[in-house]
Amino acid sequence: MNQSPKTGILGVGNLLLGDEGFGVHVINRLQESYRFPANVELLDGGTAGIMLSPFIEDKDMLFVIDVVSLDAEPGSIHLFGHEDVCAGNIQTRMSPHQVGLLEILDLCRLREKAPQRIEMITVVPADLSTRIGLSRPLARAVDRVITLLLGRLEKIDILPTMGVV
Repeated sequence: MNQSPKTGILGVGNLLLGDEGFGVHVINRLQESYRFPANVELLDGGTAGIMLSPFIEDKDMLFVIDVVSLDAEPGSIHLFGHEDVCAGNIQTRMSPHQVGLLEILDLCRLREKAPQRIEMITVVPADLSTRIGLSRPLARAVDRVITLLLGRLEKIDILPTMGVV
């Protein structure tokens, strides 16, 4: 990997389905509170599905923030490393009609344009009803996920600065 890997931080989810929009809320907070070096790009991926491919294919390293369907405490945080993501055993799709992120990554791999390293930071949702805003457990998880993400970035020598953008 080169000295300044092209790094993407992708938050995905639907803001109209409560906690499903968690990744987007995290991206919004990061954009409001931090400045990142030129080699780091943040994206509110929303529910763009396959349209995320150009963003993903352009990166050496990708961090994905999303909700995950696990039998665990709502608001609990789960980190999936590169090997976990490549194995494809993570259920990130919350609605049956949605093209899952793992399928998009598979397409990128088929095109031989997938990031060299992918990590997912996920939380278990509490409320996926039609509403805007996060449940209390997920609202509390936003700062914890950001702290975890910043720690992961520090390990690869990417240090954002705090401050209003």
